[in-house]
Amino acid sequence: MRTNLARLAEEALDRLGDRPALFYEGVWHSSGALHDRARRVATGLRSIGVGPGDRVVVFMANCPEVGIAYAAIWRAGAVVTPVVFLISRPELRHILSDSGAAAVITSPELLDVVTDALDGRPVPVVVVGDDLGELERHEPSSIVDRDPDDLAALLYTGGTTGRSRGVCLTHANLSHAGQSSRALTHVPGVTRGISGLPLSHSFGLMVSVGGMHLPEPTTAVLLRWFDATAWLRLAAEHRSQTAAMVPSMLTMLLACRIEEYDLRELRYVYTGASPLPPAVRDEFTRRVPGCAVLEGYGCTETAGIATTNPPGAARHGTVGRPVPGVRIRVVDQSGADVALGGDGEVLISGPNVMARYWDATAPQGEWFHTGDVGRLDAEGYLTIVDRIKDLIIRGGYNIYPRDIEDVLTAHPDVTSAGVVGRADERLGEEVIAFVALAPGATVTVEELMTYAKANLAAHKYPREIRVVDAIPLTSILKVDRKRLRESVA
Repeated sequence: MRTNLARLAEEALDRLGDRPALFYEGVWHSSGALHDRARRVATGLRSIGVGPGDRVVVFMANCPEVGIAYAAIWRAGAVVTPVVFLISRPELRHILSDSGAAAVITSPELLDVVTDALDGRPVPVVVVGDDLGELERHEPSSIVDRDPDDLAALLYTGGTTGRSRGVCLTHANLSHAGQSSRALTHVPGVTRGISGLPLSHSFGLMVSVGGMHLPEPTTAVLLRWFDATAWLRLAAEHRSQTAAMVPSMLTMLLACRIEEYDLRELRYVYTGASPLPPAVRDEFTRRVPGCAVLEGYGCTETAGIATTNPPGAARHGTVGRPVPGVRIRVVDQSGADVALGGDGEVLISGPNVMARYWDATAPQGEWFHTGDVGRLDAEGYLTIVDRIKDLIIRGGYNIYPRDIEDVLTAHPDVTSAGVVGRADERLGEEVIAFVALAPGATVTVEELMTYAKANLAAHKYPREIRVVDAIPLTSILKVDRKRLRESVA
């Protein structure tokens, strides 16, 4: 199988033809025009000194130029280093320094942030508009060949427990991830998609690379960033059939008057990156009949994919089965496999698993330890219980925050929840819950406490519930438990 991402992009254009492919902010962009721009920018990048193996930071909100930048960087033999535009200046400063960035591609509104984070380092900065246009004036040049094991992307982890680490993903890693996800999720004739996922996130990047393996032409609607009302309007206008999103986006959609939009064409919503509360899934499918919400699982270190629920074979409450080429184990603290149905740490092996961490000297071993607790059933479906680091130990009992969050979000007045442990002299840790309520909700904290006691074991229910305006989210829209822990310390 060919794995060079630049060549895969060319082959996809040859196979699928020049067509209206991407709709963004009122304008259709053809696949041929996007590809031609990328070919020219690749030459332009070489002209400013970008060479094979160099890291190029791409720091901007979603726009067609993000995909153009990725394709151009790969054509030049360089390494895409995508950064979510919502991160802080210190985080960007760390990534620029740690990666040894050879260039930065950004948008005008973020130029001051980049300039500040560079601290005077002489790194070329290409700004979308005049600067990128100047690079596009170059003539196209040939692809710089790279081996399957050469680095294609350097992604930085969320850094929710400390400083973010660079994850080295090769051309083979990303190509296999894209191919395996499309192999299980593509349904013939389902060709119209919509996404507000950050293209700089591993989930968004994997969805993008998956497009190189499409068996038939498709169209995509892209949002600069996720806005629930705009998403609903565009999904209805373009009769979108598929969508990729994280669970918090579904929660935001449920806060809108979904029924006022014609979503009859929407067939599949693929979700991942964080746990999907069953109440959110059930409410969405009730209000959008005919649409299946399919949960998958992966992490940055596995190129955004490891398991998925295939259309027509989904098992609710699970994150699906391993995609082709991937193996899953669930092990105890000694490293021994647990019995089917037993809880343990999830280990992943396959061609999608990273080569190594950027700051590590040794390559990644055969099995990647995810730090997630999960269980496998007899048919190979994986259920994710929670993060090991989020485990609360109260009086010797193991308590997983997700169990409590799922119960709380099932209450009709609760839109989202976050649960953390607080140090306790007597019990070791105590369970503290944060909830955000629906507009007009009248439920009291005392009523929520009574509800929690009725639906959770005596050692599990939260001893304190705090009502907040919104549950804090990370830059990739996961519950920010680090901030929640800081607020109860």
